[in-house]
Amino acid sequence: MKLTFIKACCDLGTHVDGAKYGPTTLLNRLALPYPIKEVRTLDITKSHDKKDMHKNEQAINQFNSELYDKVRQVILDNNFPLTIGGDHSIAIASALAVINEHHNLGIIWFDSHADYNTFDTTITGNIHGLPLATINGLNKELSFFHQGDYYNPKNTVIVGYRAHEENQQDELDVIKKMGVTIFTTDDIKKQGMTAIMKQALKIADNNTNGIHISYDLDVLDPLIAPGVSIPEDDGLNIEEGYQFLYSLIPYKDKITSFDLVEFNPLNDKEDKTVKIAEEIIKKFINIKGISER
Repeated sequence: MKLTFIKACCDLGTHVDGAKYGPTTLLNRLALPYPIKEVRTLDITKSHDKKDMHKNEQAINQFNSELYDKVRQVILDNNFPLTIGGDHSIAIASALAVINEHHNLGIIWFDSHADYNTFDTTITGNIHGLPLATINGLNKELSFFHQGDYYNPKNTVIVGYRAHEENQQDELDVIKKMGVTIFTTDDIKKQGMTAIMKQALKIADNNTNGIHISYDLDVLDPLIAPGVSIPEDDGLNIEEGYQFLYSLIPYKDKITSFDLVEFNPLNDKEDKTVKIAEEIIKKFINIKGISER
């Protein structure tokens, strides 16, 4: 199988600037011999208005519509799409593009945040807090470009959740109602990443055609990975951050696509985060067994 990188250069989903520079910084360092496609946001004035509960929605929709078409074309060309963000709102396009072509997929969402808000529950209006709910079929105004299946919440797994926000219970209530599975950082510390991944993969693989992986670098502890937009304390250590990859080996032929998001080079220190991101990508490509073009 061949691979194509997709640079999703967008940070409109968060009030913190910088994640839009992540894809270029990371791929320039990697310098791997794979083709690269790129989507950039329009040159607009980004909204930081705390009262705006639909921040940058129109521009994000336009960006994701273009990204959606790019990812679909990569799949139609029989290439594996590895999408580098950008904030996590870009996964609305990448994940839905994949399920449009493969149909009936599971998804594993590595993130310190659930990203399961709706426009009724969000207190920030930052759209990077809404993508997983959108991928499960909520927030339809953020997926107007998609004509196809949504991910079944019963095959949706969040790994590494630990954020405690003012509206946490509202978000968790929606997650519970939808039937999404959550494994917290505490669960990982108690059971080990291998045991958690065994359960997560079983859920995502249950009667599906494949699995989409979306990995937010803020799932890691900010002491080892400070280069993210919204760090949360008490995250995964470096061993846990890599261990999930080895759990994918028995499922490598089931993995249809991969996102790596929220690397913010403006917040990185001593290249700690970019080095981890490089290793994750290299290890994943090796495990997946993707050849050079």
